[in-house]
Amino acid sequence: MHTIKRYFYLSSAILSGSCLVIMTLLILAQIAARFFGVIIPSSEDFAGWLLSATIFFGLAYTFHTDSHIRVTILLSRLRNRTKQIVEFFNLTAGILITGYLAYYTSYTAYESYIYEDVSDTYLAVPLWIVQIPMALGSVFLAISVVDSFIQALKGEAHEEVKSQEELLSSME
Repeated sequence: MHTIKRYFYLSSAILSGSCLVIMTLLILAQIAARFFGVIIPSSEDFAGWLLSATIFFGLAYTFHTDSHIRVTILLSRLRNRTKQIVEFFNLTAGILITGYLAYYTSYTAYESYIYEDVSDTYLAVPLWIVQIPMALGSVFLAISVVDSFIQALKGEAHEEVKSQEELLSSME
């Protein structure tokens, strides 16, 4: 199971990094093309869509590695039982919020596909193609939050959380 989870989170990071590299190459190509007096149509739009894909694909990996901003100073001051209650409350709220986000981003992409919506840019791109990375990234994040909730139920903590708590306790 740990291998599957590792590959799941790694695929999220690789998709995010790939979109970032493609976006960078596209921008560099646009700069080079302008030097020669050529314009790449809708390159700014594609760069924006790739930026959105980079962000959404990276959410699950950064949540899993505890790279999101956390209020560990507050959590480290709480007693064990109170800390568990606050963690469960936070993760439950996270499941509800990310589940809502995943559902509606997926539904939006589905509606765009059904109604054959296209972008209003120079190149008419079907919107569902542009919205799929956002929907997938949202689903990945929801799965990541559920995974963290299950780990919390088992009494497991991420290594990063443990190391942050050790650092805070050494500062006292």
